Amino acid sequence: MIMAIQNIFVVGAGLMGSGIAQNAITSGFTVTLNDQRQEALDRAKANIEKALNRDVEKGRMTAGDRDAALARLTCAATLENAKDADLVIEAIIEDLKAKQAVFTSLEDICPAHTIFASNTSSISLTALASATKRPSQVVGMHFFSPVPRMKLCEVIFGLLTTQEVLDAVKEVGEKMGKTLIQADDKPGFIVNRALLPMLNEACVIVGSYIGSVEEMDNGMKLGCNHPMGPLELADMIGLDILLDVMMTMEKEIGSKYAPSLLLRKLVVSGFLGRKSGAGFYTYENGKKMGVNPVLTHFQSLAR
Repeated sequence: MIMAIQNIFVVGAGLMGSGIAQNAITSGFTVTLNDQRQEALDRAKANIEKALNRDVEKGRMTAGDRDAALARLTCAATLENAKDADLVIEAIIEDLKAKQAVFTSLEDICPAHTIFASNTSSISLTALASATKRPSQVVGMHFFSPVPRMKLCEVIFGLLTTQEVLDAVKEVGEKMGKTLIQADDKPGFIVNRALLPMLNEACVIVGSYIGSVEEMDNGMKLGCNHPMGPLELADMIGLDILLDVMMTMEKEIGSKYAPSLLLRKLVVSGFLGRKSGAGFYTYENGKKMGVNPVLTHFQSLAR
């Protein structure tokens, strides 16, 4: 029997995990944020506190609401703290075996009613569920970055996911202020199935010297009324994440999703986007400064 959800255990204190935790505590949920790396937990907690302080300064929340939200947040380096979880949201790297290992480890720690949700953007929920003794309670909750600001959450059902579980996580998503769309367990689901070919083709266009980084982004913003250019968006998502998802979808669907050579080169060189300080653009304290000079040099040599 699925119980009312109050206690959420978030696995992974990176950009997505910390964003999910922040969104959840400001929506009234009690959250334990878990990561094996203490430095990741410390950084996530500091970033959440900074974000909520900024919300207070801008009048988006009161100091009392901020303090109450932070009081609902606990950081833990071990999975044993999931013993009271009503809902687990896994937000680690986009790797099937790693995600399955998390669910397998939590199986004997969590109560029987606990729902296992994954923030995966491309991996099969049915495959994830196969690693558990509760496949009917495994579901996808795909949030979008930055989680506290983005209004969408994809809810994905696996082959054995029950309607009761879907209804329970939809209620959580609604309390977190999200608009929910429901997707079947097919590679890429709805959003990434449509979005990734565009982002990848933008990488191909720049890598083929058809247009520059800024020309590519301005073309889509001014010509197609996109609020953000595809390469700006790729930087925000994280180029390593984009590459991982593209590689997963290439295996599942075929060459239509083969990652561009330029994307591979940037990732292997450590240019991961906004979070690393440089991707297609360079950043200082999260603010875009200009096109990555490596790319302007690269294009000048090629031309």
